[in-house]
Amino acid sequence: MPATTPEECDALFARHLNAGDADGVVALYEPDAVLVMDPNAPARGLDAIRKALSVFVAVRPNIIMNVRHTFRAGDDLAVLYNDWTVTGTGPDGAPMADSGKAIEIVRRQPNGTWRFAIDDPRGRD
Repeated sequence: MPATTPEECDALFARHLNAGDADGVVALYEPDAVLVMDPNAPARGLDAIRKALSVFVAVRPNIIMNVRHTFRAGDDLAVLYNDWTVTGTGPDGAPMADSGKAIEIVRRQPNGTWRFAIDDPRGRD
């Protein structure tokens, strides 16, 4: 299910991630998108994004995403300011918790759906 609004990109990201659905998460990104999990080595393109998210998806976290602001530039570009929290069990079996303040650039596709072009989960930390 594709996003029909900029904000729905985050709602679907959370739904797919919480379900352990890596394909669903990756489908929310443009083919040449950038995911900034590590500012020194951003993931570029769908294969790199899948690899960057694979460990995270595997622990089946519970993520809550709260879009604080959406600013549009015309009809096909938007920036989202999203505050997120995540809990789960790490690979070692220990409880884990994290949070951040993301900045995300999303673009409307020719078919009217929205996808991430740039996703920086800690862009406002």
